[in-house]
Amino acid sequence: MSETAIKFENISKQYRLGIVGTGTIRDDINRWWHTVRGKEDPYLKIGEVNDRSSKANSKYVWALKDINFDIKQGDVVGIIGKNGAGKSTLLKLLSRVTSPTTGCIKAKGRIASLLEVGTGFHPELTGRENIYMNGSIMGMTKAEITSKLDEIIDFAGIEKYIDTPTKRYSSGMTVRLGFAIAAHLEPEILVVDEVLAVGDAEFQKKAIGKMQDVSRGEGKTVLFVSHNMASIKALCDKGIILKDGQIYHPVDNIDTIVNTYLEMNSNDVDNEHWRDRNTDKLTAFFKDIRIGTQRENSNITTNILTGDRVQINLLIQSKEIIIHPKIFLSIYNKDGLLIAHTNTEISLENEIILKEDLNTISCVFDSLPLQIGEYRISLSMNDVYGAKLDYLETAIKLNIEENNIYKSGKLQARHLGMILLPNIWREI
Repeated sequence: MSETAIKFENISKQYRLGIVGTGTIRDDINRWWHTVRGKEDPYLKIGEVNDRSSKANSKYVWALKDINFDIKQGDVVGIIGKNGAGKSTLLKLLSRVTSPTTGCIKAKGRIASLLEVGTGFHPELTGRENIYMNGSIMGMTKAEITSKLDEIIDFAGIEKYIDTPTKRYSSGMTVRLGFAIAAHLEPEILVVDEVLAVGDAEFQKKAIGKMQDVSRGEGKTVLFVSHNMASIKALCDKGIILKDGQIYHPVDNIDTIVNTYLEMNSNDVDNEHWRDRNTDKLTAFFKDIRIGTQRENSNITTNILTGDRVQINLLIQSKEIIIHPKIFLSIYNKDGLLIAHTNTEISLENEIILKEDLNTISCVFDSLPLQIGEYRISLSMNDVYGAKLDYLETAIKLNIEENNIYKSGKLQARHLGMILLPNIWREI
């Protein structure tokens, strides 16, 4: 059984909004005196959880609150959550950039971090000098750093500028060098925030590949923060979800974590489209729409991974028996371009007969290979003679997320096409 590499015990981090300090020199000195003696801050207040969507009523906010979990050696863990959930704060605590207000973090081994663009770099030093400085901070000897120097420079792809002060580097160059240093100086624990998003697509793929080598080939522990669910699934075997500074879902299998995250962020149906459709004044047939995937068991999900198996359930209210109505479903992109269409006339197993009551009609896509982006579904229904019974221009909006649809861990560029076709290339 693997040893525990990282252990968070009752970790909380509190910040004061507005002015930093107690307000008086006497109280600041009193706080400092308690701290040096290992005592609790006498001015620590209850505060609020970090819900950024509401106005604060307290001067204090908990960026993290009562965080407890273990990570085993060799685990690759994705930290998932919305902006402001506490992900970066968690990594800063682990990297000792800041200290927790309460609790204790136990980490076994050398930690290398890439948290923000330029973290750990001295702007006046050259790229080469910053490599040596970072290695020294991690406890490596000059000989050890020198043995890795060429590999780091080659991976970063900035050999031409390695003897230029880093203050003249672009953000992309800085990230390239920062990641190369963090990944190659033999850390036992590699901590990477979503700063990789600053790099270009080619470097992101290269960085993901390196992290896979570090974790699977060398048995290192990796903590990775990203909003890219495809990257998370391609790299991580476990994950954890944070919400408002607290654990929403504990460490679990990465598929379970990603599915839970997508469900918790699923938007409700835009009520503007359905607001008056349940009144007696209208004869509208479409009453509701429910979309589910493999992550089903929730009423609605509008966050779908490309390539997902998708089931669309239409709730149709009829005041009379209607034989063989024709139902049309169209998918448009955000620019209004028709991407796909289907209807009951061309793909129905059995003819529909609407009863005088609430009916549920389903449409199943074994795979919905849409390119990532925003889409909308329109609905229409005609009677058997072609007369229109109901029409809804925007029944629901979909948000398609990236997915490892090719099973290779590599992603197709977003601008190449509107659909993704799973395929296999081989030499024959």
